[in-house]
Amino acid sequence: MVVDPLKLLALDAEDLGVLSAHMQDAVCQVGDMAYLAGECRFALLANRFDWSAAGKDPEKAAESVFYRHRTALRFERVTAAKISGLDLKDKRRTLSLLALQFEETGAPAGRITLVFAGDAAVRLDVECIEGELKDLGAAWSAKGKPRHPETKV
Repeated sequence: MVVDPLKLLALDAEDLGVLSAHMQDAVCQVGDMAYLAGECRFALLANRFDWSAAGKDPEKAAESVFYRHRTALRFERVTAAKISGLDLKDKRRTLSLLALQFEETGAPAGRITLVFAGDAAVRLDVECIEGELKDLGAAWSAKGKPRHPETKV
């Protein structure tokens, strides 16, 4: 199965929700993130789990097939970045991205929060939402599907 590379732009909160859905369970290392204050940019490289193609390979219908992509995620117009629950010196620490969230502080400005498992987060103060998700190459087979603990409501 050929999995087409993804390229998406986010210019509002609804678009950011689409990026969040595609980036759920992406894994990266602390050293794969950078805030470039002089360029007002935040970027990260991650191995994105392809939820849209999960288990859909008709050539391998008898078995579940999962894919990951090397993906770049960037945000422009970033005026500040703050971290919580992370040690920037621990560059090899692996993080699992759970969600991208937006909180408006004064339209169109706000805060984009990258929420990671293990109570870690990166908060970006932005003039407005201007983000891009871009797959950088061919997909590869993943060993399995990410699992989430069931929560009781």
